[in-house]
Amino acid sequence: MSEDSRGSGRAARRRRRRGQPRPRKGLRVAAWTAAGVVLLGGGSLGWFYFKLNGNLHSVDIDSALGKDRPANVDNGSMDILVLGSDSRSGENSEYGQDDGGSARSDTAMIVHLYEGHQKASVVSIPRDTMVPRPACATGKGKTDPGRRKAQFNEAYTIGGPACAVKTVEQLSGIRMDHYMEVDFTGFKKIIDNLGGVQLTTTKPIKDDYSHLDLPPGPHKLNGEQSLGLVRTRKSVGDGSDLGRIQLQQAFIKALIKQVKGVGLFDNPKKLYGLADSATKALTTDKALGDVKSLMGFAQSLQGISAENMHMITLPVGPDPADHDRVVPLAGESKMVWDALLADQPIPAQATEKSAGDKSTAGSIVQ
Repeated sequence: MSEDSRGSGRAARRRRRRGQPRPRKGLRVAAWTAAGVVLLGGGSLGWFYFKLNGNLHSVDIDSALGKDRPANVDNGSMDILVLGSDSRSGENSEYGQDDGGSARSDTAMIVHLYEGHQKASVVSIPRDTMVPRPACATGKGKTDPGRRKAQFNEAYTIGGPACAVKTVEQLSGIRMDHYMEVDFTGFKKIIDNLGGVQLTTTKPIKDDYSHLDLPPGPHKLNGEQSLGLVRTRKSVGDGSDLGRIQLQQAFIKALIKQVKGVGLFDNPKKLYGLADSATKALTTDKALGDVKSLMGFAQSLQGISAENMHMITLPVGPDPADHDRVVPLAGESKMVWDALLADQPIPAQATEKSAGDKSTAGSIVQ
């Protein structure tokens, strides 16, 4: 090579250092890796989609309930009935046996997404709330005639998801756009695949029934501990289901913060593990019964943080006929349902007299 050529090469290198930088090796590797993932994913993504799709269980609520339902209000809002099923079959049998072997819905929440899906209100319904239960198909070719006054969680035991939705719609006058159900074992696996949930307890929680023993202070709960926490009742507040609901609501807010801080898309293995456990744990209505629809629904909720999620318990008071049960406060409950129907915030006065908001159990978890 001539001296002139070597000089030109040195000058070119100097220009690169002073002007546009030479492309870094790491960026070239990343670009080729990304291209390889896209090309190879043509076959593998189809397999993952097929597998995750096969995990999901769905129920055709619309077909089961027909046209005898509240009007579908088209104001941009959305209402979802979320149940935690208390079936004690299979792996769930370690938590005891059902009376009669039937599943129950020990956790029930109506999630109202306001127009734009940037904020939400959540109304928890105590399982021991005495409400009218409508006639429901039992799944055995027969129909249960319903009762004028029945414990809320009996609806799921009698007629499954469709009867639970029908009971909620009759109680609230609000049509449920979607239905989602999570079982015990699935809940544990979701938390474990997430890597646990970070929270702080202000008081000790020791509950032999839920196998939980937490001293005051910060904790990173695994799936088993998280399940114990949301099932704890005897050792918090007044020992009632109302205290447990407040504990569940505090845990859900901690869970939302955890999910938003994990960075799942930076960890494909964790993302797939979470998707696999979540789809196995879920039963949904038919409209959400495939991965594409469920993913679209999940993406529409990304703007909701723990801070803009308002959580209350349905306004209730003691049942005069049985003080171990509660009944909805008529006027205050109407305030709640009217607000959600109008896509408006729930007024504070709706819960002022409610036994559901008098427990201090929610303050135990931060």
